[in-house]
Amino acid sequence: MARIKRSATKGVRRAAKSQSRAAGARRAKAQTTGVIDRMMGIIPLTEEQWSTVFMAMIVAAGLLLAATIANIAGVPAMAHAELSRLASDAGYSVRTVRVSGTQRLDESEVYALALGQKNRAMPQVDIEQLRADLKELPWVRDARVSIQLPDTLAIDVIEREPHAVLQKPDHLVLIDMEGHELAPVSREKSAGMLLLSGPGAARQVANLDALLAAAPALESQIEAAEWVGNRRWNLTFGTGQVLALPEGAKTSASALVKFANLDGQYRLIGGKVTSFDMRNPPRIYMREPGRADRIELAQGPSQGSS
Repeated sequence: MARIKRSATKGVRRAAKSQSRAAGARRAKAQTTGVIDRMMGIIPLTEEQWSTVFMAMIVAAGLLLAATIANIAGVPAMAHAELSRLASDAGYSVRTVRVSGTQRLDESEVYALALGQKNRAMPQVDIEQLRADLKELPWVRDARVSIQLPDTLAIDVIEREPHAVLQKPDHLVLIDMEGHELAPVSREKSAGMLLLSGPGAARQVANLDALLAAAPALESQIEAAEWVGNRRWNLTFGTGQVLALPEGAKTSASALVKFANLDGQYRLIGGKVTSFDMRNPPRIYMREPGRADRIELAQGPSQGSS
């Protein structure tokens, strides 16, 4: 019985498959090369810059792969140390700190915190902790911290806005709308800003703004506000005249609006009266220098003096 040898047929098939795989690889390479060539043609970078980009991509991929393998193997701490060493050796460490967004804040305070990261490998930079440290600075409302490869730490500061001046026992200090103390300030430099005084006044800034907004015609004429007994306001006008308001947000706003209407009728601001007491609505008690008695202006059916 004749035997049929199939080795030659198998060899032919293997050769055909090998040639097919080689052809597929050549086509894939050609496509990849074509895509890269098109990218290089579209993006205006030099060959040296493209080389840097590709090297960065390769290093980043290698670092990511190393970190993944290390985590799977259960040795993240060792992997992180090795990852940091590799990154530093490859030039991926903090060598430049760039700060933006500062107007009133002394940039040296930002650099003092950021330069603690100088020469540190990028994987070791704790962005969230640095951001938290920056937010502890009085002028910093928020901060964005980012890493810009290969060696730059970028910090964008969002500053607080000075809103008023707080009278302390021995000095003046700028505060923002939330009552945060920003920095000491001289009386000359604080001219034109609302002056607040009284224990707890800084915590009442938002409530005071709402109160003054109820009578916008008076707002520009008020230069100081004293928080009295942790319950009510005394307002001082630019003329030096003082208005004592009652307790309660709604009651005090209603009294201020009423005073604004009376001022429109009788020109109270700038007159002879030095103080107006509205703590007992609906009456207003007024004091005039040289007079022993108070003048009472009642809003209602009757008016008189006492």
